[in-house]
Amino acid sequence: MIRVTSGAYADRLVSNLGSITARQARYQAQISTGQRIALPEDDPSAVRRTLDLEGERGRVGQYGRNITRLKETATTIQTAMRSLSKIATRASELAVKANSVRSPDDLKAYAAEVTQMIQQAVSSANANLRGESILGGTRNDTPAYAITLGSDGRVQSVTYQGNQSIPSLEIAEGQELSASVVGSNPAGSGPAGLIQDPRSGADLFGHLIQLQDQLLAGNGAAVTSTTAVGLQADTENLLRHIAANGVVQGRLEAAGASVSDRLQALEGQISAETDADLAKVLVQLNQTQVSYQAALQTGGRILQMSLMDYLR
Repeated sequence: MIRVTSGAYADRLVSNLGSITARQARYQAQISTGQRIALPEDDPSAVRRTLDLEGERGRVGQYGRNITRLKETATTIQTAMRSLSKIATRASELAVKANSVRSPDDLKAYAAEVTQMIQQAVSSANANLRGESILGGTRNDTPAYAITLGSDGRVQSVTYQGNQSIPSLEIAEGQELSASVVGSNPAGSGPAGLIQDPRSGADLFGHLIQLQDQLLAGNGAAVTSTTAVGLQADTENLLRHIAANGVVQGRLEAAGASVSDRLQALEGQISAETDADLAKVLVQLNQTQVSYQAALQTGGRILQMSLMDYLR
């Protein structure tokens, strides 16, 4: 038979009471914070899963921020496109009227209007978002277009200062999307130019300047035979870009909804791994409190009996 001394029992009692106290403290912390994991050793497997889930949440959150940025870009470009489209339409109307107008003064009045339209078009094409030119490609730290005026106020030239590279952002794993367009692409390959592109016959600023000069020269016939055709190509090119912009915005809406759903699902999964079940924890805390009281009472009786035996 193994003899257990009163001193050994007291040490064991103190150790057990310490363990129960530690559990009580852990349960009380879970109730106060709502989290069942305070330290990695509380549940190493759950901590590993939580870290993986939080890493994915960070990546998905970045996709969401990218989508928001692309939406802003698409909306800003859409506004510029619509402004340019209205200008091209109005210029086409003036080109049609020019051949029937015989008065030089009327043609000069039309020319003055076209000059103002060119300046307005340059302003629209030079729109920026957060300080970056929206039509300059990746060379977006300067205005996309520079305008040169003559001493008489006539527009002499409009020069593209951007490049033909389009920035893109990741909206899902392995999926990149661009909401940008380049203003001009005279090369005939690569991304389509919004304002100038030989593949579609578009050259809005070139045609507007040509219209201005022909009206000033009183050459209505040349306007109808050449410039009007070019302006029609400009209008059609702009409409194609507006339609493509709508497709991009639709795709961004769908991607944004997908990101939102995934973030919500990840929040639920992380919560399932880390949140404390308060009802269960309350029961466990009550059980440890009962155990603590029972241990104290039992230990008190046994130690008291041992002391009486010693005194006898």
